[in-house]
Amino acid sequence: MGSLETTTPTASRSNMEQFLCDRLLDQTQPIHERFRALFSLRNLKGPGPRNALIHATRDSSNLLAHEAAFALGQMQDSEAIPALEAVLNDLSLHPIVRHEAAEALGAIGLESNVPLLKNSLTNDPAQEVRETCELALKRIEETNATSSVDGSSVAEKSPFMSVDPAAPAASCSSVDELRGVLLDEKRGMYERYGALFALRNHGGDEAVSAIVDSLAANSALLKHEVAYVLGQLQNKVASAALCRVLRDANEHPMVRHEAAEALGSIAGWREMGESYDGSHESNSLQLCVGDMSKVLHFLRNTSKDPELLVGQSCEVALSILEFERSGKSFEYLFMQDPLYNQYLIEYGLKWEPKQFGAAVELRVRI
Repeated sequence: MGSLETTTPTASRSNMEQFLCDRLLDQTQPIHERFRALFSLRNLKGPGPRNALIHATRDSSNLLAHEAAFALGQMQDSEAIPALEAVLNDLSLHPIVRHEAAEALGAIGLESNVPLLKNSLTNDPAQEVRETCELALKRIEETNATSSVDGSSVAEKSPFMSVDPAAPAASCSSVDELRGVLLDEKRGMYERYGALFALRNHGGDEAVSAIVDSLAANSALLKHEVAYVLGQLQNKVASAALCRVLRDANEHPMVRHEAAEALGSIAGWREMGESYDGSHESNSLQLCVGDMSKVLHFLRNTSKDPELLVGQSCEVALSILEFERSGKSFEYLFMQDPLYNQYLIEYGLKWEPKQFGAAVELRVRI
């Protein structure tokens, strides 16, 4: 399948990029529309997408700002380092945004980031930021050590197409052993993250149960990553625990926000799962429309949460789910001009005439 990055004519791609950048930064747009633009821009390269995402790290929406920093880390664009360093250093920004900037620097993985990360590890007032710096420093150390030996990297080890903040623990470890490490409050954060990602990669009911148990950890940073991983796994068994986290107004907003997005991911997978044969899952994980309907109702109610980070997360999760239920991808490229029929045919794409303002959704034909 051809990549839009390589097959789109220069002028058309320029139009797409400009529209996406404008949509991302337009504060009059609903948050879910801005996220659609963000998710599309993170799949593109070059100064246009990068600069728009950098600008978005200073947005008044902490949810959007932190997601923009996360995207820059996933893109592993070294040109974004100065901006990410500035975000990490700016104590006026929400800790969740600074945390994501630190994680992004770890994902990019250059030795030049070490002094700043060490400084923030010592001096940042937010525990979640300090713990992220600890992770990022260890990731850089391990990435460089691994690369010098066999040319591989920590990022290449993830089967979930993500640049993880820690390498998974040894695959020979049992689920019980990994659970013990994950739940051990005396262990270092990088080691516990490694156990978490190893359990994620292992999969299955037992591993998911161990991951769910760690939602009772002391560290908000660890719990937010646990919720993120449960969203990656899209396992219905985790729904009740995630609902409890999201409902708890005393829980850290960054944990509740990840729980909301994970619930949206699980609900979307289950509602689309009627055609799935379940050959890799137990019967307990099959589609349960009644349970998922309750989750959807809960997300709708919580979208009015007074904590904006949580409410907006529910709004985005519901929007993603609606697109998935209609058979469309939340990630798409906007086109300013709907009259690109010849180009679409030539490059193996199709356009669907569902309008979003002046935009037309493009989906790659597989």
